[in-house]
Amino acid sequence: MQKTLKKLFMLSALALSASDISTSAISATSYANDGVMTDESRNRTIPINITLPSNNAKCTAQVKCPVAFINAGYGISHNKYTFASNAFNQHGYLTIAVAHELKSDPYLNREQPYLTTRMGNWHRGVVTLKFLVNELSSKYPAYDFTKLTLFGHSNGGDISSLYGSIYPNEVSTIITLDHRRMLIPRNKNIRVLTLRGSDYPADANVLLNDSELNKFPVTQIMIEKSRHNDMYDGGPKWLVDRMSKEVEGFLDSKS
Repeated sequence: MQKTLKKLFMLSALALSASDISTSAISATSYANDGVMTDESRNRTIPINITLPSNNAKCTAQVKCPVAFINAGYGISHNKYTFASNAFNQHGYLTIAVAHELKSDPYLNREQPYLTTRMGNWHRGVVTLKFLVNELSSKYPAYDFTKLTLFGHSNGGDISSLYGSIYPNEVSTIITLDHRRMLIPRNKNIRVLTLRGSDYPADANVLLNDSELNKFPVTQIMIEKSRHNDMYDGGPKWLVDRMSKEVEGFLDSKS
């Protein structure tokens, strides 16, 4: 496991160097009225949907409210996880749903090993999230962008897990829906909830073994009779209700 993690972080460092993810590399930004931001350093548009916490939340520059990024599964709209954004909003979170895939992007690589072949896709997502953090933190000063909650389904969960591995000091919580490729960060300062579908297994070392579960604040819940591709708003009502209940319970336990 340690050798696997070490190799992974070496790949991450190389990819980040190539992507130039530093704050200084993120230049002028233009905003549109339709929820699209443009990272001009990459000539990349980023569709987003921002929702504010419920009215009873009192967010100020002195007492900031938390922030959650919602990262969609591959091929699913970033606006199809309203059950999650509603749960976050009700718990005082600002949520930013992010569209990571554009029509001009290459298709997600189907060749193994995925820790290598999909690293470029995940890093592009990490660069996008870092860009949004840097830009939106000044636009929304009453919200805390220094201790993020990252939510992701499938490939969006892989992006979330990679971000937490690269920037552990900037992430407090990760919630994934059946992500299967990127290893969950083994970090005592990052709380993790992962809801598992029952139709496909995760790749080796993605999930924690029993010994690791005793060391790290990670909760792994298998939802029987659930399908990987149904874990979004368009899934069966019983499953959406179950996911909402688990996410809300996890957020309650943090309070």
